[in-house]
Parts: sequence; C-alpha cells; structure tokens
Amino acid sequence: MLMSVNDRVVLIVGASSGIGRVSAVLFAREGARVMAAARRGQKLRHLHEELAQNGHQIEVYECDASSASDMEQLARQTSTKLGQIDILVYTAGINVRNRAMKDLNVETWDMLLSVNLSGAYYITQAVLPQMRQARSGHLIYVSSISGLLPDVSGAAYQAAKRGLLGFAHATRLEEKGNGIRTCVVCPGLVDTELVEQRPVRPTREILQNALQAEDIAEMILFIAKLPPRVAIPEMQILPSVL
Repeated sequence: MLMSVNDRVVLIVGASSGIGRVSAVLFAREGARVMAAARRGQKLRHLHEELAQNGHQIEVYECDASSASDMEQLARQTSTKLGQIDILVYTAGINVRNRAMKDLNVETWDMLLSVNLSGAYYITQAVLPQMRQARSGHLIYVSSISGLLPDVSGAAYQAAKRGLLGFAHATRLEEKGNGIRTCVVCPGLVDTELVEQRPVRPTREILQNALQAEDIAEMILFIAKLPPRVAIPEMQILPSVL
C-alpha cells in the first residue's frame, strides 16, 4: 500500500521549470510541505503565486546548486521553516549547444559537472545528518538515460549523469543501515527547456512522442509514496515509440 506524503517535508532542487516544477506542484497538491529551490527567483515566485491561488502553500528559495554554501544554507532554511527534511528531490540539470569534444573547454566542463553532479553531492551532504538522526529519509535524483547509454548529449553531460548514478548507489549502500533510501530516475527524451539547448532541435513529430515533465514527476511522487521496506535504486523511463 502506498503511503501518504501529507505533511511530509519535501525539498526540491531545480524547481523553477520542467520536472522539478511539476514535482513541486504535485507534492503540494498532496499536502506535503514543499521547499522549491532554484537559481531563477522570478520563476519560483510565479510558482508560489500559482499554487497560492489554488490554495496550496509552498516555500521558495533562490540559490545556486553548484555552490556548496548555498546548498548548506538551503538545507538550514528548509529545516527552520518546515522541519525535518523527509524527502530530497534533485532535478537540477543543464547542458550546452556546443557539447562536442572539439568544442568543449575546461570552463564548460566544470560548469556542467558542478550543476549536474556536484550540486547533488552538496545538498545530499547538507541533509544527511538530520536524516541519519531521524533514521529515515528518501533521496531521489533525476539523471538521464544518457547516464546509461552512449548518445550525442556530450562527454561532460554523460560523465556527470553517469557519475550521479554511481554517487546515488554508493550513498544507498553506505546509508541504508540508517533507514535512508536512494533512487535514480533515468528518463529518455523529455520535452523540457533542455531541448532548446540541443545543437539541432528535435522535430515536432519527435517531440510529440517524447515524454512530458508530468510523466517523470508522477513517477517521482509514486516513488516517494513507497513504504520504507521498499527501495527502487534505479528506474528507466522511456518514450514508448522513440
């Protein structure tokens, strides 16, 4: 039987758009106490207003996932305003158009790894102490099918997404004795803002058959509702016809 997320504290990093934004909406509708965090403060404020108009209250926090100090402050602010963090959802992710090795430079490499991988480490380290103390917690990370299968998303992006899988699995192995679970969700093509960063934009026909942010967010909510005895370390979600 699935559990309720009502009154549980959910921290979502990367909540200004796409999968993170929809996840914040779904958790708020289910009665969770949500902290929605991202770099783009204006988009967060729009999300806050939209939910408030429909009778759902959330907290928002403008921060940079690639900053360790920002992630530490985010964890503190979430605990202060909402209480013990029960669920972390890390959806922050970026890519660039000039992603081929011939175009890649150190600055771009560092930027892609800092958001797609290091940020997950920073916020995880920030929330783990309270989860250990509570002997309970669920860490849910959004990676990509690019973390499992070679594709044209670029070396830096694939390295980060593969790294996220390794990071999550290692964390689960070390922390499961503390009642902490991890899950890595690996979607195929999703029609989000990242599509605009591709060197060649997918055709309308391809995007019509792509996954939607709602598909992934609903699966994240489902995973969060699983009872403590159930762990899903890794999940692939692919478009059915692509």
